[in-house]
Amino acid sequence: MANLTLIFAEGANEPTAFGLDATVWVSIAMLAFLAILVWKKVPAMIAGMLDNKIAEITKQLNEAEQLRLDAESLKAEYEAKLADAAKEADEMRARAAAEAEELVAKAKADTTALIARRKQMAEDRIAAAEATALAEVRSAAAKAATDAAATLIAARHDAAADKALIDQAIASVAKG
Repeated sequence: MANLTLIFAEGANEPTAFGLDATVWVSIAMLAFLAILVWKKVPAMIAGMLDNKIAEITKQLNEAEQLRLDAESLKAEYEAKLADAAKEADEMRARAAAEAEELVAKAKADTTALIARRKQMAEDRIAAAEATALAEVRSAAAKAATDAAATLIAARHDAAADKALIDQAIASVAKG
């Protein structure tokens, strides 16, 4: 290797073919390669493939945009439904509260009426019991008075007094 380095370093001749050095031959080969690529329309094929890929990506972007718009539409629709459901729930709560207040008021009124009826019934029972007790007391007093009168009459009246009463009763019937 050291010998090769020396040869090139001393300015030895570079190999040539048909009077052209290696750099020119590489340039010619490159130009021939590029000419074949152009002749076979490789750049157009690459451009076509890139265009197809761009079209496909654009189509996917359009589809994604449409999906985004659909999603936003669905989101707005469900938000509206959610708002309606919340409003309906609030209305249901308000109706339930009103019904509960009505039920409480009705229960209070019913309870007050029931208490009044029970009080009236109790007062009626008390009045009936008082009337019954008063009637019993009167009956007992009348019976006691009758018994006392019968005892007094039996003790003070004899047969002569009875004859005078009977004669007096007959005389009053005869006049009358």
